[in-house]
Amino acid sequence: MEVLFYMVKTFSELIAAAQQKDPKKLSVAVAEDIEVLSAVKKAKELNIVEPILVGNREKIEEISREIGFDLKDIEIVDEKDGQLAARKATELVSSGKAHILMKGLIDTSIIMKQVLDKEIGLRTEKIISHVAVFDVDTYHKLLFVTDAAMNISPDLNQKKDIILNAVSLAHSMGIDNPKVAVIAAKEKVSPKMEATIHAKELAEMNKNGEITGCIVDGPFALDNAISRKAAETKGIKSEVAGDADILLMPYIEAGNVLYKSLTYFANSKNAGIILGAKAPIVLTSRADSEETKLYSIVLAVLLSSK
Repeated sequence: MEVLFYMVKTFSELIAAAQQKDPKKLSVAVAEDIEVLSAVKKAKELNIVEPILVGNREKIEEISREIGFDLKDIEIVDEKDGQLAARKATELVSSGKAHILMKGLIDTSIIMKQVLDKEIGLRTEKIISHVAVFDVDTYHKLLFVTDAAMNISPDLNQKKDIILNAVSLAHSMGIDNPKVAVIAAKEKVSPKMEATIHAKELAEMNKNGEITGCIVDGPFALDNAISRKAAETKGIKSEVAGDADILLMPYIEAGNVLYKSLTYFANSKNAGIILGAKAPIVLTSRADSEETKLYSIVLAVLLSSK
């Protein structure tokens, strides 16, 4: 994996960084979706991907005409059955013909079934987790949130691996030693609150060298993880307090609510990616905007090691 020599702080810088790399082959599963194709078109125009569109050729061509997407030099794999299209798109990546897998107009469960398939899938020994990256006007740098989409109630070791996945993404963006805040509902360890116990243990694992490449601390409530003033008011002294790069959420509901709150209330720019597989997976919601899908492709390009 190529590592940047400078820290990416905005999504504009993210695109510029991706343009420094050679274009990556992007395999799109069930590509007949207007926002997916619009995002792929922009990524192609930015010269960061060479798409392979898998799905209903007729519909792909119809939508492409609507949005002015020239398919002249683009490979289309005609497959009208959604599950088979997801399988073929995954096989393109597992065989090395493509570098990145992207979800199109298909349920997450269907494409993840192909990703996890022992015969043609992309599974490794690592945990598969979701990382969202936000560019929020009220925060001084990009903010990572994990896990908001894959792991329901991770145990201690799973949280360790989720951190390492997010750290690998941060490194690809030039963040050499990201600060990881382990989030709970309070800042003090309580035997009644598992998230606080996990936070203390994860911080100890970081100090003992079991989690490397980052600084891990916690427990933090959200306010003192992202606000220096809140941390100072509560007397919290930590390198991470008020300056977190990565927020490790205690469980999926908390991560999902924060993800959608930042998206809709804060009107932030955001991107999401699945990590821990053999290749990056762009897996966005159908409700996500074309812009979010584009930024997610950009993340995958940065993370791609091929």
